Amino acid sequence: MAEKENTVRFGFTTGSCAAAAAKAAAYMLLTGKQKNEITIETPKGIPYHAQIVEITRQEDLVRCAVIKDGGSDPDVTTGCHVFAEVTYEQSKTECEKNSGANDNANDQANISRLFADGMAGDCQTAWTLIDGGEGVGRVTLPGLDQPVGNAAINHVPREMIEKEVLEVCSVCDYHGGLRVTISVPEGRELADKTFNPRLGIVGGISILGTSGIVEPMSSKALLETIRVELNQKRALGQTIAAVSPGNYGLDFMKQTYDYDLDKSVKCSNFIGDTIDMAKELGFSGMLLAGHIGKLIKVSGGIMNTHSKEGDCRMELLAAAGLKAGCDANVARAVLETAVTEEGIRILMEAGCCEKAMEYVMERILFFLRKRGGEGFQIECMTYCNQYGLLAKSDGAEAMLAELMAGSQIG
Repeated sequence: MAEKENTVRFGFTTGSCAAAAAKAAAYMLLTGKQKNEITIETPKGIPYHAQIVEITRQEDLVRCAVIKDGGSDPDVTTGCHVFAEVTYEQSKTECEKNSGANDNANDQANISRLFADGMAGDCQTAWTLIDGGEGVGRVTLPGLDQPVGNAAINHVPREMIEKEVLEVCSVCDYHGGLRVTISVPEGRELADKTFNPRLGIVGGISILGTSGIVEPMSSKALLETIRVELNQKRALGQTIAAVSPGNYGLDFMKQTYDYDLDKSVKCSNFIGDTIDMAKELGFSGMLLAGHIGKLIKVSGGIMNTHSKEGDCRMELLAAAGLKAGCDANVARAVLETAVTEEGIRILMEAGCCEKAMEYVMERILFFLRKRGGEGFQIECMTYCNQYGLLAKSDGAEAMLAELMAGSQIG
């Protein structure tokens, strides 16, 4: 019997789900006919054939949903319901308000925000107002795809929603306005499992996607998230990027220096890429704080610390021990361990850990600064869970003091 082939399946973004639901709701509102499936074309050029569920039809309102499918690389939003509610808007009234016919300042501000959320026409052609409802986050900090106050529906999903809804309007010969409200009932709970709380997006998840599809790989999404976080810090006036690979770094900095590294950017394994992005976005420097299990790899020039990219943790640690004067038996014991914490214990007991860590930090800085290049200051701290701080660069504490004083992070 032939072995079954492993197939990799694309998924579709929350943006694609929102656009499909909005198109179906618009169709049902304007035609009065039921629609149980719909097809849209994603920006990637791949069609999305969506099943429409949870349909509610009224004379002047239709609400329906698409269930998010993340494909072979699902994220926390897979399985959630992305709803679109489409209602009529009185285009002439809205246009009059937008042109200044209504002098009420509060009404003007509200209409301006709604028009910014979508795209209003000239009262002669169909147009849409796009906003977020239950479970869709709202932006509270600058530097993101949407301005403060807007629903966290990024610009590409907004363009997709508008395109699909206006296509229906054209087919139905409708020239008025439609209000599209996107909601995700599970969104508030799901948001706690995303980066949204760190980004200042409150109340739910974001409606995302640049290609409309979810590719079966997570590296691209992680890199995009790192860039978003860096860009936001820069927009807030930060000139030094505080970076940590993960949660261990947050705990260490809080316990050792009483510094809330939650204000930092999590770079995961992408240390080299994070340096590149920080420079590109105009930061003057970076403070990297990380566990020795990650940063020992950097001492060997490994800028992506994922195990599939390279390891050599114990070899590098043993070499540092030899450089610090330990004997071959100690180095051999380090090589026979599986984790850096145990290797550090062996070096500690041999009395050569301090010198070994000085050498490791020297090599880490060499490769970090080589990647950063001229004019980009990089400082570093590394630690382990059992012994705490192991080594720091000469300028690390001064850079940390600057961050803690609030002169870089608002």
